[in-house]
Order: sequence, then structure tokens, then C-alpha cells
Amino acid sequence: MKTQLLLIIAVGLLAGCGEKTKSDKPAQATNAPAATQTNTPASSGGNPLTAPVDYLNAVVKAQQVATKQVDVAFINQAIQQFNVMEGRNPKDLNELVEKKYIGQIPPVPYGSKLDYDAGSGQVKVVKQ
Repeated sequence: MKTQLLLIIAVGLLAGCGEKTKSDKPAQATNAPAATQTNTPASSGGNPLTAPVDYLNAVVKAQQVATKQVDVAFINQAIQQFNVMEGRNPKDLNELVEKKYIGQIPPVPYGSKLDYDAGSGQVKVVKQ
């Protein structure tokens, strides 16, 4: 008897989980900016079966963003040091390596490249 009751409750809960009700209320805005709420094809929308994959994708993307920010700051600092010591900005980023201000030009995330403006002495990571 108890098993049947538990089975009926479990089936009722599972059947109710997938239902979506239509509401006349407009969607409520969240505090997050709209740019962070993009739905990509890889996004599952909170599906628990793909949660590990979604998590790993988010970790990889966060690592790429962090690497990009750190590398740009590192190169810009080397350019400033070059400017102080040499009295001018380097002609290109390879000059920083040749004069030993940096050991090598750091790699950029896939699909991106370094954009160096010799006039302003600033480096940016841009999409290819």
C-alpha cells in the first residue's frame, strides 16, 4: 500500500515538472546585463543532463578571458618599460622580444589575434 502511494506521488511530481504554464505577465528583468544572457546553441538552458558539459564550457571560456586580460596587461607594461628606457614605442611586438623586455609574445586564445598600435603604444586582443 505504501509503495503504491509513493509511486503515485513520484509519478505526479515527475509529470508536473515538465509542464509549462502560459502566463499573461511579461518576463521580469534580472539584474544581469543583457550581454551576459546570450543563448548559444551549446547552451542547454539548465538541463541537468548536460550540466557537466555546460560547466566545463564556462570554465574554458572564463580561462580564455582571464588569459587574454593578463597577457594584454603584461605586454602593455613591457611597452611602457620600453618607452621609458628607449624614449619611443617599439615598432612592433617582436622588438620587445629582441631587446629582452619579454621572453616571448604570449599566445592568444583561438580565433583571436594581437592588434598593436605603435602610435599609441597599446595592444588589444581582437577577433580574427
